[in-house]
Amino acid sequence: MKITTAFLRHVERVDTHIEDFERYPFSIPSVRHLQKLELHPKVTFFIGENGSGKSTLIEAIAIAAGLNPEGGSKDLRFATRRTESELHKHLKLVRGHKRERSSFFLRAESFYNLASAVDEVAGTGAYGGISLHEQSHGESFLALVTERFGPDGLYILDEPEAALSPQRQLSLLARIDQLVEDNCQLIIATHSPIVMAYPDALIYEFSDDGIAQVAYEDTEHFQLTRDFLNHRGRYLRHLLGATEEE
Repeated sequence: MKITTAFLRHVERVDTHIEDFERYPFSIPSVRHLQKLELHPKVTFFIGENGSGKSTLIEAIAIAAGLNPEGGSKDLRFATRRTESELHKHLKLVRGHKRERSSFFLRAESFYNLASAVDEVAGTGAYGGISLHEQSHGESFLALVTERFGPDGLYILDEPEAALSPQRQLSLLARIDQLVEDNCQLIIATHSPIVMAYPDALIYEFSDDGIAQVAYEDTEHFQLTRDFLNHRGRYLRHLLGATEEE
């Protein structure tokens, strides 16, 4: 596999004019402890529990890169409700020597609004020629990633597995590999042990202790999923009082 050019080398928090570290988003431990975060030239994963700050940071990176806060590109811009934090104002993106040809921010929670904006503003030509609303949630997600994402791109995804079955998550893995081969860089926040299994990626775990690099097999997502599948009966007895044998 060829080496991908890093469009974004690392992200730094700039403390100028941060008035209160007890106020959101700086009250989130991972954000409070953030200083400099190296990014993989191919794929970087952000993982962690709900509320750990991974989506907050990935949103801020997307905005700092010039992308629409609710999802979209530098050209496809829309707003239904302003909910983004001010973190992007305090981030510095350190770029590589080459600029991306294309970029996109895909976030699960506002995908419906994105699909509406594509229909109303952008048209469906670059998205497979079919309205994203006329496909299932999972099909429209994959259509966007397949049809809209192209070579030499910077692509930021927030929980893309939300719309995808396990089989479709495997399809997403294959598409990620195609994009890497086409010299793309991806930053992905995910809960999925399938998605984060992509090899030769950098995984950062967000927690109350800050942000730390972790190996795939050491993630709670991998270990808990493996243990549940191997000892389903024991988990069900503990959680539900079930009597099914292992």
